[in-house]
Parts: sequence; structure tokens; C-alpha cells
Amino acid sequence: MSLEPRVDQGVPELTVRVVRAAFPRGTLVVRIREVLGPLFADEAFAGAFAVRGRPAVSPGALALVSVLQYAEGLTDRQAADQVRARMDWKFLLGLELDDPGFDASVLSLFRSRLIGHGLEQTTLELVLERLRGLDLLTAGGRQRTDSTHVLAAVRTLNRMEFVGETLRAALEALAVAAPTWLSGLVTADWAERYGPRVDDYRFPKGEEVREHWSGQVGRDGFFLLEAVHAPEAPGWLREIEAVQVLRVSWVQQYHRDERGVRWREGKDLPPVHHRLCSPYDTDARYGIKRGSGWTGYKAHLTETCEPDAPHVITQVATTDAVVADTEMTEPVHHTLAERELLPNVHVVDAGYTTAALFLAATEQGMELLGPAPHDSSPQSRQNQGFSRADFAIDWETESAVCPAGHRSFEWWEQKHHRNGTPVLKVFFSAERCRPCPKQALCTKPPSGRRGRGITFLPRERYEALEAVRRAQDTDEWKARYAIRAGVEGTISQAVRVTGLRRTRYRNLPTTRLGHVFAATALNLIRIDRWLTGTPLGGTRTSRLEALILVA
Repeated sequence: MSLEPRVDQGVPELTVRVVRAAFPRGTLVVRIREVLGPLFADEAFAGAFAVRGRPAVSPGALALVSVLQYAEGLTDRQAADQVRARMDWKFLLGLELDDPGFDASVLSLFRSRLIGHGLEQTTLELVLERLRGLDLLTAGGRQRTDSTHVLAAVRTLNRMEFVGETLRAALEALAVAAPTWLSGLVTADWAERYGPRVDDYRFPKGEEVREHWSGQVGRDGFFLLEAVHAPEAPGWLREIEAVQVLRVSWVQQYHRDERGVRWREGKDLPPVHHRLCSPYDTDARYGIKRGSGWTGYKAHLTETCEPDAPHVITQVATTDAVVADTEMTEPVHHTLAERELLPNVHVVDAGYTTAALFLAATEQGMELLGPAPHDSSPQSRQNQGFSRADFAIDWETESAVCPAGHRSFEWWEQKHHRNGTPVLKVFFSAERCRPCPKQALCTKPPSGRRGRGITFLPRERYEALEAVRRAQDTDEWKARYAIRAGVEGTISQAVRVTGLRRTRYRNLPTTRLGHVFAATALNLIRIDRWLTGTPLGGTRTSRLEALILVA
């Protein structure tokens, strides 16, 4: 399809007259058109369309419809029907009342084009730009960020279900693509084992029998992979996506050697960042947060939070479920800087803070307002014995004094073995530590040493962290930090209005695009409420709590 940019000629006169008569007080989409005008010009999406070929449906209109889908919780088919049936939608889109609309499948093609040409953030950026032009959004001030889990559009599978369903998916794909080839390869036993969907309740009972079943699935999978990669097999069979998923999954889940085919033990499994969880969504990962696990993704929302301006979502980032929040702090800052929307104060929870991030924010002229990470030393975790704060550091002489008054004799810098962070290793003499009456409260001796030791961050990071730890105990800091709680309401609104916690799609790029549409939709809803003077919703209080508060 080719793009033929269309100049917005305004809303047709008949559409205006009928909509005004039907909705004298207006609706959300009518007010948005009146205040913000035509939001998405076709030229903004020109890179996703060719210059020749059959004219495409207006990409600006498709972008608006995609956003309205999330504002009203509609499927593609329902959204396409609304374009034909709703007068106020025609008003927003600038269409004649008898406009026939478009087929629902066009919305899916439009999403694919946006992803393929790197235009996923366009709708949000255009709305932010329009709000800046109306002085409803400015740089500086305060913004806050938090994340929430997003369930994948697939079932959560245990290991046995996963391998059984992965093999079944590959067989189903081959049965469609190469039925003659597959029928000469498998027997009736295969149809009995892999015909029905794999569910845990169908598995044989007993650990030994289940071990035999998983081994059978492993051998069948390797047999199929060898047949697909055999020289006489059509070369295109190995390019089928389900076959590629099968190959990767078997490498991750099984050992095959002279002892046969068997499960990999937990220590031999690949890291969770790379481990597949479903044959139908290869981007989904299994994550755990605050003791709750889920298969899918994680969404990070950033919004402004000044009391005298609308609360606008300025950034939404989507990752797989195992990406830590600390890994997203700098990317969020980078995106806000590109949009010239960096805040003066960025309010976050402890998941987004490290010593390095506090320093990096300061270098950008911004305060990262959030709790410092907890001291991870065993004594601090157990509230028994000395913590790092009990050791006095003399940076000039590169030594430390322990709580018993003994000075260290060795000090050197190295990289942390897990994340590469520079750390300082400080060691004390075994002659001083061995007779010390306080050694039961002290750190444990490092491997290969008799004297005690302790690890510190380099000076700048250590002092930045300690400064935050001192500040967060003050009433002033707690009063400033109280504003972070409001982001929970934003996540609640995103879940209730747009269904943020359950993706509609089966891959990360399309899920990410859907979250951008959702954030854009929330911004339109919030701007409408700001313009109409609708107050923000309060925190929900149970009747029991209300009764106690009154008493």
C-alpha cells in the first residue's frame, strides 16, 4: 500500500450539526477534537508506507482508532465497527456520516508496519508535543515511575507441559506445511501422545513414570529434529518457526549423550533471561516480584505529578519479566532527555535505585528521590552483629577501623564477580581478629583467609548512598517522598481502563506498541478530565476502614 498524505479539511458540516444535536454537552472524543485538533497527521507515519501502489487507509486515522481501542477496551473488529457506527468517532476522525470505514484486519497490518519501521512511540510523542504546545506539559518539576507485571497471552506451563506442548506445536505446524512428508515419518502412537493439548492432569502419576514420559518426549523430539535436518528432507522445513522453537527448547531442556536422553538439572538450565517458557510466545519469560511469579512481561509507567497541572504519562517502557527495575532507570532518563522532558525530581521506589544511579541522576541535573538499597551484609539482613556502617573508613590512608578499634592492613579494588561493579576489599589481621571478644558479631572470614574482611563501594558511591540513608530517616524526606504513592493509582487506572496487566498479543514488540497506545489513551482521558474540571479519583477505602476512621 502507498501513502497519499491527506490534508485535514476539518469536520464535515453535516457531521458537526448532527453530533452537536445528539451530544449537546459533548463526549470525550468530541472535546479532544475541539481542544487538541487533528492529533495525528499522515506525514508522521510516512516512513511506514511506500510511495507507489494502492492508496492506503489514512494512517493518522488508524493511529487514532488504535488509541481509542484502548480507551474503550475494544477488539479490532469492535473498533472497526465503531468507526462505521459512532457519530462522535466520525467527528474526531473528520469523516462524513456515510463513510464506510475499513476492514478490521487493517489495524493488525498497521501495527506491523509501525513495528517494522520503528514508529512504535509516535502516537505518544505526538500527543506530548501537542500538550507542550498548549502549555499543559513542561520539563522540570516532579515525575514518578513504577512498574507492574503483565501476563502473556499464553498459559503458564511447567517443564513437562512445556516440552510436550512444544513438540505438539511443531508436529501441528508440520502437519499443515508438509503433511505427506510427516505422515511417512510418524506412527499412530504419536497421534495418541501428541494429538490432544498437553495438560498436567493427563500426565501419568508417580515420579518414575513421569520421568519415563519426559524421556519419551525428549527422544521423539530429537528424532523429529534429525528427520527435519536430514539431507533428503526439504530445506525449508527447518525454517518453520515452530521447528526452530523445538530445536532451541530441546537444547535448553535435555541432555543427550552416551547415557541417552534425560532432563537437564536445575543448575544446567540456561539463565532465566534466555529460557523459553512457551512455544507460542518466545519473548515471554517467567518473573518473580515480591514473592509472586508470572509468565510474561513488565511495564514501567512514568508520569508528571504536579498538583496544578494534569498528570501526563511521559514514558512507558515494556520489558520481559526478568529485567530488574534498576536496569530501566537510566533508559527512562535517556528517553525523557530525548523528549526534553527531564524532571527536576524523579520519584521512584527502592527497586529503581543504586549508588551509581543516584550519582548519574545528579550529573544530569536531577534528583533521584527514592529509598537507598538495603545493606546486603548478612548481619544487616539478620539484624545481628555489625553492619558496614559500623566500620569507620579513612579514605585518605586507604584503611578502615572495625567496631573493636582495629585498623585494617590491606585495601584493594576489584570488580564485583556478578555485575562488574567496582568494589573495595578491606582485610584485617588474623592476629587481631582471633582473640577479639567481638568476633561473634563481626563479618565472616573470606575464603582462604583467617582475618575478617568487608567490602565497600568506591568513595563517591559510598558517600552518596550513606547520604540518602541518613536523609530518608528525616520527616522532611518522608513528606517529599509521599507523592510516590500516587503512581499506584495510575497503574490501577491503566489496569481498569486499558487492561494493562494482560497483553493482547504474543510477542514483546507488539505488546510494547500496545502499551504505548494504552498510555496515549490514558493521556487523552486525563486531559479531558482536566479540561472539564473532573477531580482525580480518591484512594478506595473499605467500609470497615471508613467506619473505624469515623469512630
